[in-house]
Amino acid sequence: MGSRSSKDRRSSNSQASLLSQEVNAEPAAVDDNRHVVVSLYNYPSEELTDCLIRVGEKLNILSEEGDWWRVSSSATGKESYIPSNYTAKVFHRWQFKGISREKAEELLLLPYNQAGSFLIRESQTCIGTHSLSIKRSIGSGRASVKHYRIHQLQNGWYYISPRLTFSSLTQLVDHYSEVADGLCCLLGEPCFIFGSNNVPVTTSAPPMAVRKATLNWKDVDSSMIFSKDKVDTEESLVSEGLREAINSYLFMTNEGNCEDCELSWNT
Repeated sequence: MGSRSSKDRRSSNSQASLLSQEVNAEPAAVDDNRHVVVSLYNYPSEELTDCLIRVGEKLNILSEEGDWWRVSSSATGKESYIPSNYTAKVFHRWQFKGISREKAEELLLLPYNQAGSFLIRESQTCIGTHSLSIKRSIGSGRASVKHYRIHQLQNGWYYISPRLTFSSLTQLVDHYSEVADGLCCLLGEPCFIFGSNNVPVTTSAPPMAVRKATLNWKDVDSSMIFSKDKVDTEESLVSEGLREAINSYLFMTNEGNCEDCELSWNT
Protein backbone atom coordinates (compact mmCIF):
# COMPACT_ATOMS: atom_id res chain seq x y z
CA MET A 1 0.00 0.00 0.00
CA GLY A 2 1.25 3.49 -0.79
CA SER A 3 2.07 6.04 1.87
CA ARG A 4 -0.15 9.07 2.50
CA SER A 5 0.61 12.25 0.55
CA SER A 6 2.52 15.06 2.20
CA LYS A 7 -0.66 17.16 2.07
CA ASP A 8 -2.56 14.52 4.09
CA ARG A 9 0.28 14.29 6.63
CA ARG A 10 0.35 18.08 7.07
CA SER A 11 -3.43 18.15 7.59
CA SER A 12 -3.23 15.34 10.16
CA ASN A 13 -0.37 17.05 12.03
CA SER A 14 -2.30 20.33 12.05
CA GLN A 15 -5.39 18.68 13.53
CA ALA A 16 -3.31 16.95 16.18
CA SER A 17 -1.68 20.26 17.08
CA LEU A 18 -5.05 21.96 17.45
CA LEU A 19 -6.35 19.08 19.57
CA SER A 20 -3.29 19.32 21.83
CA GLN A 21 -3.83 23.06 22.27
CA GLU A 22 -7.50 22.49 23.13
CA VAL A 23 -6.75 19.86 25.78
CA ASN A 24 -4.14 22.06 27.47
CA ALA A 25 -6.13 25.27 27.22
CA GLU A 26 -6.83 27.22 30.38
CA PRO A 27 -10.42 27.30 31.67
CA ALA A 28 -12.48 30.20 30.39
CA ALA A 29 -12.27 33.21 32.67
CA VAL A 30 -15.42 34.13 34.59
CA ASP A 31 -16.38 37.23 36.53
CA ASP A 32 -16.53 36.01 40.14
CA ASN A 33 -17.42 39.44 41.49
CA ARG A 34 -21.00 39.60 40.26
CA HIS A 35 -23.31 37.70 42.58
CA VAL A 36 -26.52 37.87 44.58
CA VAL A 37 -27.05 36.89 48.20
CA VAL A 38 -29.78 34.42 49.13
CA SER A 39 -31.15 33.50 52.56
CA LEU A 40 -30.73 29.91 53.70
CA TYR A 41 -33.01 30.03 56.75
CA ASN A 42 -36.20 31.62 58.01
CA TYR A 43 -35.31 34.41 60.44
CA PRO A 44 -36.30 34.86 63.15
CA SER A 45 -37.34 31.24 63.31
CA GLU A 46 -39.34 31.16 66.57
CA GLU A 47 -42.69 31.86 64.90
CA LEU A 48 -42.88 30.96 61.22
CA THR A 49 -45.72 33.43 60.60
CA ASP A 50 -43.64 36.33 61.94
CA CYS A 51 -40.51 35.66 59.87
CA LEU A 52 -39.00 38.80 58.41
CA ILE A 53 -36.65 36.85 56.16
CA ARG A 54 -37.59 33.53 54.56
CA VAL A 55 -35.46 30.80 53.08
CA GLY A 56 -34.76 31.25 49.37
CA GLU A 57 -35.22 35.04 49.25
CA LYS A 58 -32.79 37.38 47.53
CA LEU A 59 -31.25 39.77 50.06
CA ASN A 60 -29.91 43.29 49.70
CA ILE A 61 -26.99 43.90 52.05
CA LEU A 62 -27.54 47.25 53.78
CA SER A 63 -24.60 47.02 56.16
CA GLU A 64 -22.11 44.44 57.42
CA GLU A 65 -21.40 44.48 61.13
CA GLY A 66 -19.09 41.57 61.83
CA ASP A 67 -21.02 38.31 61.91
CA TRP A 68 -24.34 40.16 61.57
CA TRP A 69 -25.68 41.79 58.44
CA ARG A 70 -28.51 44.26 58.10
CA VAL A 71 -30.47 43.15 55.05
CA SER A 72 -33.70 43.75 53.19
CA SER A 73 -35.65 41.16 51.26
CA SER A 74 -36.00 41.83 47.53
CA ALA A 75 -39.17 39.77 47.62
CA THR A 76 -41.03 41.55 50.43
CA GLY A 77 -39.00 44.68 51.25
CA LYS A 78 -38.81 43.67 54.92
CA GLU A 79 -35.61 44.57 56.79
CA SER A 80 -33.84 42.64 59.53
CA TYR A 81 -30.48 41.78 61.05
CA ILE A 82 -29.40 38.26 60.14
CA PRO A 83 -26.32 36.12 60.88
CA SER A 84 -24.00 36.22 57.88
CA ASN A 85 -23.73 32.42 57.89
CA TYR A 86 -27.47 32.27 57.23
CA THR A 87 -26.77 33.38 53.66
CA ALA A 88 -25.03 32.13 50.53
CA LYS A 89 -23.56 33.84 47.49
CA VAL A 90 -24.96 32.88 44.09
CA PHE A 91 -22.97 33.39 40.88
CA HIS A 92 -24.36 33.09 37.33
CA ARG A 93 -27.82 32.35 38.89
CA TRP A 94 -26.88 28.70 39.48
CA GLN A 95 -23.50 28.49 41.29
CA PHE A 96 -24.11 28.53 45.05
CA LYS A 97 -21.23 28.99 47.47
CA GLY A 98 -21.56 28.05 51.11
CA ILE A 99 -24.45 25.56 51.10
CA SER A 100 -24.65 21.91 52.11
CA ARG A 101 -26.20 18.99 50.25
CA GLU A 102 -29.21 19.09 52.58
CA LYS A 103 -29.70 22.83 52.04
CA ALA A 104 -29.45 22.39 48.26
CA GLU A 105 -32.27 19.85 48.44
CA GLU A 106 -34.38 22.17 50.59
CA LEU A 107 -33.95 25.06 48.13
CA LEU A 108 -34.71 22.95 45.05
CA LEU A 109 -37.86 21.50 46.63
CA LEU A 110 -39.29 24.98 47.29
CA PRO A 111 -42.29 26.15 45.21
CA TYR A 112 -41.77 27.36 41.62
CA ASN A 113 -38.94 24.88 41.03
CA GLN A 114 -39.93 22.36 38.37
CA ALA A 115 -38.31 19.11 37.25
CA GLY A 116 -34.93 20.07 35.80
CA SER A 117 -34.33 22.98 38.18
CA PHE A 118 -30.70 22.82 39.28
CA LEU A 119 -27.78 24.39 41.06
CA ILE A 120 -24.06 23.76 41.32
CA ARG A 121 -22.44 23.86 44.76
CA GLU A 122 -19.08 23.16 46.36
CA SER A 123 -18.82 19.57 47.51
CA GLN A 124 -18.50 19.11 51.27
CA THR A 125 -17.22 15.55 51.07
CA CYS A 126 -14.54 16.22 48.46
CA ILE A 127 -12.96 19.61 49.11
CA GLY A 128 -12.11 21.59 46.00
CA THR A 129 -14.70 19.92 43.74
CA HIS A 130 -18.27 20.70 42.84
CA SER A 131 -21.59 18.87 42.74
CA LEU A 132 -24.55 19.30 40.43
CA SER A 133 -27.95 19.02 42.15
CA ILE A 134 -31.07 18.54 40.00
CA LYS A 135 -34.73 18.36 40.95
CA ARG A 136 -36.46 15.39 39.31
CA SER A 137 -39.98 14.01 39.25
CA ILE A 138 -40.46 10.53 40.71
CA GLY A 139 -44.16 10.19 39.85
CA SER A 140 -47.47 10.73 41.63
CA GLY A 141 -46.69 14.41 42.08
CA ARG A 142 -43.57 13.66 44.11
CA ALA A 143 -40.07 14.99 43.54
CA SER A 144 -36.54 14.33 44.74
CA VAL A 145 -33.08 15.78 44.17
CA LYS A 146 -30.32 13.89 42.34
CA HIS A 147 -26.67 14.81 42.92
CA TYR A 148 -23.75 14.39 40.52
CA ARG A 149 -20.05 14.86 41.34
CA ILE A 150 -18.25 17.25 39.01
CA HIS A 151 -14.60 16.23 38.66
CA GLN A 152 -11.78 18.47 37.57
CA LEU A 153 -8.70 17.60 35.53
CA GLN A 154 -5.22 18.92 36.28
CA ASN A 155 -5.56 21.43 33.44
CA GLY A 156 -8.71 22.83 35.07
CA TRP A 157 -11.29 21.26 32.77
CA TYR A 158 -14.51 19.82 34.28
CA TYR A 159 -16.44 16.62 33.68
CA ILE A 160 -19.19 14.44 35.07
CA SER A 161 -18.59 11.64 32.59
CA PRO A 162 -14.91 11.15 31.56
CA ARG A 163 -15.89 11.10 27.87
CA LEU A 164 -17.13 14.71 28.03
CA THR A 165 -14.92 17.51 29.34
CA PHE A 166 -15.64 21.24 29.50
CA SER A 167 -13.36 24.23 29.90
CA SER A 168 -15.77 25.90 32.35
CA LEU A 169 -18.79 25.18 34.49
CA THR A 170 -20.77 27.46 32.18
CA GLN A 171 -19.97 25.22 29.20
CA LEU A 172 -20.97 22.19 31.26
CA VAL A 173 -24.33 23.78 32.12
CA ASP A 174 -24.92 24.83 28.51
CA HIS A 175 -24.27 21.30 27.24
CA TYR A 176 -26.54 19.52 29.72
CA SER A 177 -29.25 22.11 29.07
CA GLU A 178 -29.44 20.82 25.49
CA VAL A 179 -28.91 17.08 25.99
CA ALA A 180 -29.22 14.93 29.13
CA ASP A 181 -26.27 12.67 28.15
CA GLY A 182 -26.74 10.32 31.10
CA LEU A 183 -28.23 12.75 33.62
CA CYS A 184 -31.66 12.08 35.11
CA CYS A 185 -33.13 14.89 32.96
CA LEU A 186 -32.21 18.00 31.00
CA LEU A 187 -31.14 21.02 33.00
CA GLY A 188 -33.96 23.55 33.07
CA GLU A 189 -34.12 26.82 34.99
CA PRO A 190 -31.64 27.56 37.79
CA CYS A 191 -32.93 27.15 41.34
CA PHE A 192 -35.61 29.79 41.92
CA ILE A 193 -34.67 32.75 44.12
CA PHE A 194 -37.62 34.74 45.46
CA GLY A 195 -37.31 38.41 44.53
CA SER A 196 -34.80 37.70 41.78
CA ASN A 197 -36.78 36.01 39.00
CA ASN A 198 -39.81 37.48 37.23
CA VAL A 199 -42.34 35.31 39.05
CA PRO A 200 -44.59 36.75 41.78
CA VAL A 201 -43.99 35.59 45.34
CA THR A 202 -47.73 35.28 45.93
CA THR A 203 -50.41 34.72 43.35
CA SER A 204 -53.93 36.06 43.54
CA ALA A 205 -56.93 33.77 43.31
CA PRO A 206 -58.12 33.07 39.75
CA PRO A 207 -61.10 35.14 38.59
CA MET A 208 -64.46 33.65 39.42
CA ALA A 209 -66.36 32.37 36.40
CA VAL A 210 -69.93 33.68 36.20
CA ARG A 211 -72.32 31.26 34.56
CA LYS A 212 -75.84 32.13 33.54
CA ALA A 213 -78.68 29.87 34.53
CA THR A 214 -79.53 27.06 32.11
CA LEU A 215 -81.98 28.23 29.48
CA ASN A 216 -85.53 26.89 29.92
CA TRP A 217 -87.19 26.87 26.50
CA LYS A 218 -90.64 27.05 28.12
CA ASP A 219 -89.77 30.61 29.16
CA VAL A 220 -88.71 31.67 25.66
CA ASP A 221 -91.16 33.65 23.56
CA SER A 222 -90.87 33.68 19.74
CA SER A 223 -90.46 37.46 19.84
CA MET A 224 -87.17 36.96 21.68
CA ILE A 225 -85.82 35.16 18.63
CA PHE A 226 -87.47 36.90 15.66
CA SER A 227 -87.73 40.47 16.94
CA LYS A 228 -86.12 43.17 14.76
CA ASP A 229 -85.25 45.25 17.80
CA LYS A 230 -81.88 44.99 19.54
CA VAL A 231 -82.15 43.18 22.81
CA ASP A 232 -80.33 43.80 26.05
CA THR A 233 -77.97 40.83 26.23
CA GLU A 234 -77.67 41.24 29.99
CA GLU A 235 -81.45 40.81 30.51
CA SER A 236 -82.47 38.59 27.61
CA LEU A 237 -82.68 34.85 28.04
CA VAL A 238 -81.56 34.43 24.42
CA SER A 239 -78.18 35.85 23.48
CA GLU A 240 -77.66 37.64 20.18
CA GLY A 241 -75.35 34.87 19.05
CA LEU A 242 -77.99 32.23 19.73
CA ARG A 243 -80.60 34.27 17.86
CA GLU A 244 -78.33 34.50 14.83
CA ALA A 245 -77.60 30.76 14.97
CA ILE A 246 -81.31 29.84 15.07
CA ASN A 247 -82.17 32.29 12.30
CA SER A 248 -79.36 30.99 10.10
CA TYR A 249 -80.41 27.42 10.64
CA LEU A 250 -84.06 28.15 9.77
CA PHE A 251 -83.03 30.14 6.72
CA MET A 252 -80.75 27.40 5.37
CA THR A 253 -83.26 24.58 5.98
CA ASN A 254 -86.37 26.56 4.88
CA GLU A 255 -88.13 25.46 8.03
CA GLY A 256 -90.53 27.49 10.08
CA ASN A 257 -92.27 30.71 9.06
CA CYS A 258 -90.55 32.15 5.95
CA GLU A 259 -91.71 35.64 6.78
CA ASP A 260 -90.08 35.35 10.18
CA CYS A 261 -86.90 34.00 8.58
CA GLU A 262 -86.62 36.88 6.13
CA LEU A 263 -87.47 39.38 8.79
CA SER A 264 -84.83 38.06 11.11
CA TRP A 265 -82.19 37.70 8.37
CA ASN A 266 -82.45 41.36 7.49
CA THR A 267 -82.21 42.50 11.10
